[in-house]
Amino acid sequence: MGNVRLTVFWDRMNQQFGEVYAQSVAKDYVMAELGGRTIEQALADGEPAKKVWQAVVATFDVPPNLH
Repeated sequence: MGNVRLTVFWDRMNQQFGEVYAQSVAKDYVMAELGGRTIEQALADGEPAKKVWQAVVATFDVPPNLH
């Protein structure tokens, strides 16, 4: 995925989950790969979007075209 910008990250989240559910997943789903944080918390803490997306891929059944 290379250097992922936040806009690309959210585009992929929306493709994977749909716009409404993507926001819910980001806000509510605590991920072990992010140290027990949600996506929103990890991004707010300054985690790179690439690392957060990799955690999403590791946690959910993300199709290869979105990796």
